[in-house]
Amino acid sequence: MTPGHGSTVDGVLRRSARRTPARVALEYADRSWTYDALDTAVSRAASVLLAQGLTPGDRVAAYGHNSDAYLIAFLACARAGLVHVPVNQNLTGDDLAYLVRQSGSTLVLTDPGLAGRLPGGVRTLPLRDADGSLLARLAAAPAYDGPEPRGEDLAQLLYTSGTTALPKGAMMTHRALVHEYLSAITALDLGAGDRPVHALPLYHSAQMHVFLLPYLAVGATNIVLGAPDGDRILDLIEAGRVDSLFAPPTVWIDLVNRPDFTRRDLGGLRKAYYGASVMPVPVLQRLRERLPQLAFYNCFGQSEIGPLATVLGPDEHEGRMDSCGRPVLFVEARVVDEDGKDVPDGTPGEIVYRSPQLCEGYWDKPEETAEAFRDGWFRSGDLAVRDADGYLTIVDRVKDVIDSGGVLVASRQVEDALYTHEAVAEAAVIGLPDARWIEAVTAVVVPRGEVTEAELIAHARARLPSFKAPKRVLFVDELPRNASGKILKRRLRDRFADT
Repeated sequence: MTPGHGSTVDGVLRRSARRTPARVALEYADRSWTYDALDTAVSRAASVLLAQGLTPGDRVAAYGHNSDAYLIAFLACARAGLVHVPVNQNLTGDDLAYLVRQSGSTLVLTDPGLAGRLPGGVRTLPLRDADGSLLARLAAAPAYDGPEPRGEDLAQLLYTSGTTALPKGAMMTHRALVHEYLSAITALDLGAGDRPVHALPLYHSAQMHVFLLPYLAVGATNIVLGAPDGDRILDLIEAGRVDSLFAPPTVWIDLVNRPDFTRRDLGGLRKAYYGASVMPVPVLQRLRERLPQLAFYNCFGQSEIGPLATVLGPDEHEGRMDSCGRPVLFVEARVVDEDGKDVPDGTPGEIVYRSPQLCEGYWDKPEETAEAFRDGWFRSGDLAVRDADGYLTIVDRVKDVIDSGGVLVASRQVEDALYTHEAVAEAAVIGLPDARWIEAVTAVVVPRGEVTEAELIAHARARLPSFKAPKRVLFVDELPRNASGKILKRRLRDRFADT
């Protein structure tokens, strides 16, 4: 192997394997991997991938559920110099074909049960335990002994969630991701003695790059679940096997709403991380009241920055529970107007970032790249307010702000007011076309129990200025979300545009 600086994604695992080879790195289903065994599997998997005729720089899509094989394949791509393309395992049809085609992936690593969804003519290699699967080939494969990738080489095309437009592939280098891992370790107090469970899909940047890879870097023992199963998570906590959990607000909301939530012994849980979408303050208050000993961390960012940008630590929540915190170690942030000029503290503006964690741009999308990166700063699309101490509070996505009668209304404030009603399980606030108001503030609510439109409007009016209160309330059985838990407001606007 040619000498290198080791500032690579796979180098994170290699260093831990040399430091603590016999420690258990990963548990999945009935399999357990020490750090040394996991590192060896990654080297052999890199050889398996290159034996498919791939060369460094080729894109390899991963279309599968959480598993040890999924992690090994990602790290093997990194070691072999291949560009990993994680694909949402729930995608089908045109959405799936778009990602495979747009990324130019020459091979798709897939679970056998998902392979039939892929477009015709796509070359595949099974991930799971089956004849010819990636894991089955490892025992006979030689260890990879080729050149190391460079820090500036691409490690992953990390596709945006596509909540407002077609997904774009953020070009993440090895160096950018390694910087992000160190930011996560320092801001989130990750340590080798932690016992984390990883339940969110590994294709998603938050679970993979904010938690699993940083925890591998510090030498922790990691439990990976196939899905965020509430029963399984609570069982692991009660059994003392887990003391650290990251989940998006949708999972925390499900846990709070469980009939057995107040009866479970959750005293062993020490660290609770939330992020991927905005946490309703009333939900956070109920969690803190139920689990006062728990250290809560708010993690905020987006795909293009690896994805962690800011953190609100456990000792920073009091008096600012709606804040997403301050920038992490390697991130510099400003709040600016449309012309890119800093706005005064307390004034809403768009967050812009400068950081070694940032992507190099969007894959094969030069116009979108030029639009996002201006004057050396990345335009996030998030509307925020900064206070005098540097804490940021997200007001809305720039594209989700509602222009109601010429007055701008941030949907988050309306949603938080609705969440204080006991009959509101979930809520999303959008603007719908209106002859009088241009956009009418409209609440889409998943109810919990009996409640009327008039009751919820009155509830909101008692807590908000009248112009911010919903003009209408629409009831639904569930809100459309992507796999990370983000509400797809674009779909709600399309669905109810003519109502």
